[in-house]
Amino acid sequence: MAAPDRNRALDLRLLRRAVELSKEKMLVNAGGPFGAVIATPDGEIVGEGWNRVTSESDPTAHAEITAIRAACARLGRFELSGLTIYSSCEPCPMCLSAIYWARLDRLYYAATRTDAAEIGFDDAFLYTELTLDPSQRQLPSVQALRERAQQVMLPWKQMPGSRRY
Repeated sequence: MAAPDRNRALDLRLLRRAVELSKEKMLVNAGGPFGAVIATPDGEIVGEGWNRVTSESDPTAHAEITAIRAACARLGRFELSGLTIYSSCEPCPMCLSAIYWARLDRLYYAATRTDAAEIGFDDAFLYTELTLDPSQRQLPSVQALRERAQQVMLPWKQMPGSRRY
């Protein structure tokens, strides 16, 4: 479902910032051509991120992830409800999941995942794999010790100070 238009000029300005950030950081070899910005409804940027996979040797350092990390650190919280993320490209499955986990209100993006695939960033395999039962995925997955893990997990519900997310 498409997000309703709020302040189109503001949204486009913030989306342009994400695209410019992607170009700026790519040109200095900080990573791939991807950037992201997280902002309040009035346009205050609370987190910026760019692809740092190669510069930090971290396969999870995608633009959206680094923007989420920056915004959470700045705001001192692990959820970002009330905020919007602007990405230079449609997020990969990992980043899209992180956007949901962070509870961001909206996502605006510029290029599509097809555009990314055309330059060598093809996530189609991941989108397909995630729909499969673990036993059918190409990554061998073995489940064991469930009861032991449950014994560790169950007390979490009664722990004083445990924070739900």
